[in-house]
Amino acid sequence: MEISALTHSPLGRSTAGSDHYDPALLCPIARAETRAGLDLPQAPYGADIWNAYELSWLNAKGRPVVAMGRFTFPADSLNLIESKSFKLYLNSFNDERFEYPDIVRQRLYTDLSRACDKPVHIEILSVRPAFELSCAPLRGTCIDEQDIDFDPVAAPTPDTLTLSQPAPFVRETLVTELMKSNCPVTGQPDWASLQIQYAGSRIDHAGLLRYIVSLRHHGEFHELCVEKIYGEIMARCAPEELLVYARYTRRGGLDINPWRANIQVQNIGQTRTLRQ
Repeated sequence: MEISALTHSPLGRSTAGSDHYDPALLCPIARAETRAGLDLPQAPYGADIWNAYELSWLNAKGRPVVAMGRFTFPADSLNLIESKSFKLYLNSFNDERFEYPDIVRQRLYTDLSRACDKPVHIEILSVRPAFELSCAPLRGTCIDEQDIDFDPVAAPTPDTLTLSQPAPFVRETLVTELMKSNCPVTGQPDWASLQIQYAGSRIDHAGLLRYIVSLRHHGEFHELCVEKIYGEIMARCAPEELLVYARYTRRGGLDINPWRANIQVQNIGQTRTLRQ
């Protein structure tokens, strides 16, 4: 994947942080450019939910404050944010004084909404209640015990996405812990738990698992992996309703949790998986 914005991105480079607040550290990447190679239907609904576990600043007297941040970027925003630049940007708050947490939240809202060209939902959570958040697996029927033969492949194999025979109409939620892809720039592995909710002709579980594990050496950003899975399932299996939701393990104090769907979702759920 060659994306022009990555030419100026800190991803894959040795970079020094900033000792003062600096919104210029953010590196937006046009979603249209990342989607250019995907000849797939775009999901009408979705978001990218980022959790930041290393958010800190100074209060008016200079005492450090620590918190957890949750940032929800609309999937139809003009840009996504490159993850390492987001980390460097958040670190630039570390030695900056703010009188109230609401000032921090407003600063984050302004900068991130400007960078992605769409309003971003910002939550700043106190770490004490946040520590009490429980971990649990994604809800659904786990398909990881399917008895499949699989040889590592260099490219995804969407042709394994087929309907079961017979293929009655079903409404089911499937999950797998075997999702892995690679960063398209550094080649580092990205691990995730994946949930697929659909209504339509029954999808063959073994074929679905073969497709998911065929992404094991695929180089793509988290958001694009979810869009690729969503689009391939929609194109090959044509469910009436479909939601694809991934909970990625954290890197650099951040985890990214994209979801895409053709139905409105009232509550996507924010329970962390054990690996997060």
